Amino acid sequence: MTTPDAACPPVTELLATDRPLVGAPMAGGATTPRLAAAIAAAGGFPFLAGGYLTAEALSVQIDEFRQLAGDVAFGVNLFVPGQAVVDEAAFAAYAGRLAPLADELDAPIDARPVMDDDHFEEKLQALLADPVPVVSLTFGLPAPETVARLHAVGTCVLATVTDACEAEAAAEIGCDGLIVQGSRAGGHAGTHDPLRAVAEVETADLVREVRERVDLPVIAAGGVDGPEAVAALLEAGALAVQVGTLLLRTHEAGTSAVHRQALADSRFTETALTRAFTGRLARGLRNRFIDDYATAAPAAYPQVHHLTKPIRTAAAKAGQPEWVHLWAGTGWQSAREEPAAETLARLTPPR
Repeated sequence: MTTPDAACPPVTELLATDRPLVGAPMAGGATTPRLAAAIAAAGGFPFLAGGYLTAEALSVQIDEFRQLAGDVAFGVNLFVPGQAVVDEAAFAAYAGRLAPLADELDAPIDARPVMDDDHFEEKLQALLADPVPVVSLTFGLPAPETVARLHAVGTCVLATVTDACEAEAAAEIGCDGLIVQGSRAGGHAGTHDPLRAVAEVETADLVREVRERVDLPVIAAGGVDGPEAVAALLEAGALAVQVGTLLLRTHEAGTSAVHRQALADSRFTETALTRAFTGRLARGLRNRFIDDYATAAPAAYPQVHHLTKPIRTAAAKAGQPEWVHLWAGTGWQSAREEPAAETLARLTPPR
C-alpha cells in the first residue's frame, strides 16, 4: 500500500466543517463555483465537478470559486477513463433506434462510436501545477503513481466506491478516504466495472460493510431526503454525508430549466437506473426516453453519451423533459427552490 505524503492533511481534519455535509460534484453544469461557495459559507465541504470539462475550463472554475469563497478547503472531482469495449453492432442498432427521434428534434446524431478520456491527464497536470486540497475520483481507480503524485503536492485523494471490494482496491493504491455511494444516488453509479449491475442496498448498510473491511474515513452518498437520513448515515459510521439531488433546485445551482422544472413536476413519480442516456448506469426521473430506449442501450460509455447528447441538448432547449436526462436520486421530492444554505440547515444543525 502506498503511504500518503506528510504534506497531505488528514481527511478527518479537512472535513471538520461546521456541518458534516459535502456538496456533491454534479457534472454537466449543476455544480457551479457559486453553489460550491455557498456550501462552504453554510458550513459544508464543497466540491467542483471536473467531469466533461477541459483542463482550461476547470481552471477557470477553480479561480472563480477561490474568488468567491476565499481561502477555504475544497475538492475537485475527476472521471477516471475506462477501457470500454464497444459492441459495434449493438451500438449501430441503438443509433438506428434513435434516428427517428433525432430527426423529430432536428438533432443530427453521429452513428460512429466516439471514445475519449475526458481530458483526464490534462486536468491531472493542471491540478499538479495548481494543487487543490482534495481530488475525488469516479468511475474507477488510476494507477498508484497518480495517487502518489497528488500526495506529493499535498492533495488528499478520495475514491468513489460502490461495494467493499472496490473500497479495498482504493485502499491498496493509497487513497485517503472513500465516498461510499449507495444505489439510491442520483446520476451515474460510480461502479469501477461499467458492466456490473448496481446492487440494491441501503446506503447505511453499505457504509457499515465498507467500514468493517477498510479502515479509511467514509463519506456516505445516496438517497438523502432529509435530516433523518443524514443522522442514520452518520450513525452508521460516515464521517460526513454527500448531498447532490437536494441541491439541484437551489438558487445557486446551474441546473437546466427543463431539469429544474421536472423535479417539481407531478407527472414524474419515480426514478430509474438506466444506461439509455450514456451507456453507464445512472439514476434519473423515469421519462419516455427511459421507457422507450433503456432495453436497447448498449453498455458503452462514453460512446452512448456522445451519441445521445445532440438529442438531449435539443430537447432541453425545446423544453421537452421526456427526452432529457433528468438525473435525480430517490430523495428528489425533498428538493426545494431555496438558497443552498437553507437546504443544508434543514439537513443538520451546526456542530
